[in-house]
Amino acid sequence: MMKLIISCEHATNLIPQEYQHLFSNAENTLESHRGYDPGTLDLFFHLEKLADFSRFYEWSRLLVEPNRSLHHKNLFSKYTKGSSQKVKNQLIQEYYLPYRNQIERNILESIEKGEKLLHLSLHSFTPELDGEIRNTEIGLLFDSTNEREKLFCIGFKSAINQQYPNLRIRFNYPYLGKADGFTTYLRRKFPENYLGIELEVNQIFSNQNKMNFEIKEAIYQALEKILKN
Repeated sequence: MMKLIISCEHATNLIPQEYQHLFSNAENTLESHRGYDPGTLDLFFHLEKLADFSRFYEWSRLLVEPNRSLHHKNLFSKYTKGSSQKVKNQLIQEYYLPYRNQIERNILESIEKGEKLLHLSLHSFTPELDGEIRNTEIGLLFDSTNEREKLFCIGFKSAINQQYPNLRIRFNYPYLGKADGFTTYLRRKFPENYLGIELEVNQIFSNQNKMNFEIKEAIYQALEKILKN
């Protein structure tokens, strides 16, 4: 039986008080999909009871992006990119590393005990981006060369569709599972006994930062079924 870790990297659009001056003209952006992933925190709380460990990032991705590697060009947003190196280092030390390190330590402790881990990273995506309509309701992102992740996603898709038959679920869409991200980093760090899956839900199912109940319940029931097998 696998242990389940649930994380949510883009849960909120909050900015710490000491850095709010950097975002004085960013209200609309913070409220948009660029500031956070609407509906994911609600989904996180709905699924959390299935998890052995769970954590969500408490701040906006525009502060410092917890789903990007330290070397990535988009680690800092346009609001923080022009800050001094001292400020950037503070953001990394105070916000980025504590979040990622706690999850990584939990994974390491479990693997050292010989346990198998499923890490589900929760996200949502805007229905349209740069004129492109995203024609799916749920995306499951994984490493297509990893047979265990591929088989898990095939089973997870089937289990979700048993709960919600007409739901369109696509693999590695609207993003690639091997792109720079937290699960990609962890997959390389822990090549054995770790599955890192990003679950992307279309924001058409999010209303006032709440996820459609049928969607989150279908995901819950499917995940519960798979974890029991």
